[in-house]
Amino acid sequence: MISSYLSAVSLRDLILVQAVHRHGSFNSAARAMHISASGLSHQVQKVEQALGAPLFERGGRKVVPTAGGQRLLEQIDAVLLAADHLQQAARAGEKAFGGELRLGVLATLGPYLLPHLIEPFPQHFPGARLSLSEGKPRGLLRRLHEGELDAVLAPPASSLSGIVMCPLFFEPWEVLLRADHALAGKRSISMDQLDAGQAILMAESHADGEGYVQDVSLESLAALVTLRGGHALVPALAHDRLASMPDIVLAKIKGEAPGREIALYWREASPWHSDLQAFADLLRKLAKQRPGLQLIEA
Repeated sequence: MISSYLSAVSLRDLILVQAVHRHGSFNSAARAMHISASGLSHQVQKVEQALGAPLFERGGRKVVPTAGGQRLLEQIDAVLLAADHLQQAARAGEKAFGGELRLGVLATLGPYLLPHLIEPFPQHFPGARLSLSEGKPRGLLRRLHEGELDAVLAPPASSLSGIVMCPLFFEPWEVLLRADHALAGKRSISMDQLDAGQAILMAESHADGEGYVQDVSLESLAALVTLRGGHALVPALAHDRLASMPDIVLAKIKGEAPGREIALYWREASPWHSDLQAFADLLRKLAKQRPGLQLIEA
């Protein structure tokens, strides 16, 4: 039986506790949740009293969980995720994805893939809205695990507990050059023709994962090449957008080109399994229509 103290705790109270844990600060969490810091502190104390244990250590520059609080916070996350699944299950069957697909996508993929998705999405999923969030793989997958997103498009990752991964396609890199580069007139270039010392690389495209440039858009990367010279490796889907920039040319890579694989992720507990599988099929169909992309057998 749930105690009368705990039964008085609302989901909103648990969401506020989760916010403090995520932000590591009562003030930052209060601003994000549109509540006063004193009000937030009171609600957190209410939860602690109901559980009979402190959740956070106070007094330091950063609010951190107590040893026992960390275990309780994991259970709070599970309760909130279960509540989200309950809400989704109640809407299941009315419309695809319950009326909204919250999709997370790589910042270096979204602007170049999603324009091809905007028209066919409502045709395949009538009445459903597509809500988009861009970011890095680790952050997007964390938000998926916590229930903030319904699905994520990202490169394959090591086995994730409670997460389904559906491989979609391989996207090769292309070489981006300034128009006056010695190799600029060639339609294809081998990697050994490029001077590694003149590379301006994203962490995502660098073979050893240690890129020179991080947290920039592909357009900003192209602007750096325009300013500095040298070359960069960019994903093939961005070809048309980047090729339209002044003083920039692109070339394919001879032989077996390096690149990235893209997969669709969703939670095993999601009530939208059939919808998400249909969405993966749509993405594979779109990828088949794009030059250079190679489908990956699931």
